Amino acid sequence: MRNFVNAMLLAAIVAFPCAADGGEKKGQKKVAGKPPAKTVDIGKQAPAFKIKGSDGKVIDLAQLTKKGPVLVRLTCGCAGCDKELAYFQTLHDAYKGKGLVSLAIFREPDAKVEKYVKSKKLKMLYANDPKGASWKIFQTKTMPTNFLIEKGGRIKAIAAGCDPSGLVAEILSKKVSDLLQTKTADVRKTVLKKKKQNK
Repeated sequence: MRNFVNAMLLAAIVAFPCAADGGEKKGQKKVAGKPPAKTVDIGKQAPAFKIKGSDGKVIDLAQLTKKGPVLVRLTCGCAGCDKELAYFQTLHDAYKGKGLVSLAIFREPDAKVEKYVKSKKLKMLYANDPKGASWKIFQTKTMPTNFLIEKGGRIKAIAAGCDPSGLVAEILSKKVSDLLQTKTADVRKTVLKKKKQNK
């Protein structure tokens, strides 16, 4: 029953994303014919993807997935994504020692990202992409969208949409623990406990 409720909530999250790219820009017209083939999907190989990280070094997804699973989060600093960040930081902390690499890509200007990262004490890999090229490569317009990629590069899960209560992070936590064959971290419980302690 719990799995059914989680599935229904996740469907609602996907249906009502936190923010999305408007699609066509002013002056652009729709091209008649078939839409481009969807190559970024569950069970398929992740796209070739490189981005300059916060330290100026190039982050190569293919190199990361040679070592273990990677969680790529395409996000921003909006209110919903901001509330959700604590759950993803907790997820990262729970599994980083077991082989997971978390990569957050912010669609924000450099200065804003640096200030935000310092204020949130972000501990995972991150980069910024104000023009949204990463969203095109991963074939999504939804913000945030999370891609869980197995060791070897196959996409295990895609979770699109924002959930400030931590449900998306909880579902992904279960999938990460399955990949790593380890105990599932209860990210929601951990975040709630920290919030109570900080009151």
